[in-house]
Amino acid sequence: MPFTVRAARLDDAPAICALLNEIDVLEVGRPETDLHTVEADLKHPEADLPQNSWLAHAADGTLVAYGLLWDESYAERIDVDHYVLPGHQDAGLRLLERMEARAAAKAAANGARRAVVHLHLNTAPTMDTALLGARGWHVVRRYHVMTRDVAPVTDPTPVPPPGVRLRDCTAEPDRRRTHALLQRAMSEHFDFQPQSYETWLADPANASLDWSLAWIVHVDGLGDVGALRARDDRASMGWITTLGVMPEARGRGLGGMLLRHAFAAFAGRGRDTVGLGVDTANESGAPALYERHGMSVYFAVNTWETTLPADG
Repeated sequence: MPFTVRAARLDDAPAICALLNEIDVLEVGRPETDLHTVEADLKHPEADLPQNSWLAHAADGTLVAYGLLWDESYAERIDVDHYVLPGHQDAGLRLLERMEARAAAKAAANGARRAVVHLHLNTAPTMDTALLGARGWHVVRRYHVMTRDVAPVTDPTPVPPPGVRLRDCTAEPDRRRTHALLQRAMSEHFDFQPQSYETWLADPANASLDWSLAWIVHVDGLGDVGALRARDDRASMGWITTLGVMPEARGRGLGGMLLRHAFAAFAGRGRDTVGLGVDTANESGAPALYERHGMSVYFAVNTWETTLPADG
């Protein structure tokens, strides 16, 4: 089937959002993509749209595939997004080939000898995964998107035990402290990419973050030992972005308290559903924590990986 390929522009965001929501409906049953999320991706400092984005249009002008590449490691690790409608796998393959070539070139420019490329796909994706397997891609991790219904009656604000305090992060020093705590807590996790506060904040997706939905937990004698950051800009649900507790403070119920605090905050805002994403092989036991607090799997995502020689 004939198609054309070009780089994305910022004014393509509505069409890309429509494509992603069409794919959402096919993969998870309902649209889950917000326009501001697509716009933030296209405005990301690492986006470089002329070099790192691809749109495939069918002969009638319909957008049928979209790809985006970004590099936050400045080394060998490269990330790509890839979306394609069923019946247009030839266009999807063309974008995949271009993304692989660009990933190899980016890794070479970073001084790396290889590119380790990651792609996240629904476990039942619209893309034909046989194409990935034939090109040497394989699944290295699985993530669950978990959700829970919330309501003011069932989710009151928890009372911290003696010696434990929560504080919000509306002041700039606590915003920086939250970032530092979560960087440390997440550093042991698969695929972690360290970022300075300034680099993280430069991402358009984070510039307008609602800091009233971020909290630090403090324990007498230990200090600040954990944090939770959430956002309320998704149409479908409130979203817990990151939750982390320092290893020395685990086993005290602090993660659960932060989780319940977020549930109460979202219920107080009129939300009826809260979600988050979690690595099923998380070393800190997070999936079990979320299950104990009433969360269940909404859908699953696989991380696919390929290793390519850097192309200098």
